[in-house]
Amino acid sequence: MDLKEHIRSVPDFPKPGILFYDISTLLAHPKAWSTTVDRLAESVSPHRPDVLAGIESRGFLVAAPLALKLGLGFTMVRKKGKLPGKTIPFTYDLEYGTDTIEIQADAVAPGQRVVLLDDLLATGGTMCAAVELLRGAGADVRGASCIIELSFLKGRDRLDIPVETLIVYDD
Repeated sequence: MDLKEHIRSVPDFPKPGILFYDISTLLAHPKAWSTTVDRLAESVSPHRPDVLAGIESRGFLVAAPLALKLGLGFTMVRKKGKLPGKTIPFTYDLEYGTDTIEIQADAVAPGQRVVLLDDLLATGGTMCAAVELLRGAGADVRGASCIIELSFLKGRDRLDIPVETLIVYDD
């Protein structure tokens, strides 16, 4: 099945000049979504993770059902102030300013094998920050998987972990 056929391109969203790749149409198609989860399971399984970490917010849609399918734990990487209880923050640089992501302090145990998931790999900034955050909490970050990669933005070049993607857009 060609999963690219189930991705809708939305021009000028969220601002003029941006071409947004919308996974809503993929999620709405049961066979395509099931195939996506199966293919992600194939890409994640060789890393033998204990926990899958999803990056806010569409990464939750990817990681949670995959964790269920693989019988693994799931944890959320969220923007600052969105998680209850004690959290571990990580602040990283953006093109103009900074941003902060967090995990709950008990989200991963030292040495646990973690694979990160998101819907899209673009510049790699948030993914790179999530790797550093999880490592700072003691996790053994084994790899990352995404549905879509915008290869022209060279996000995987910023990462020092294996990255698997199911659909690649070159421009």
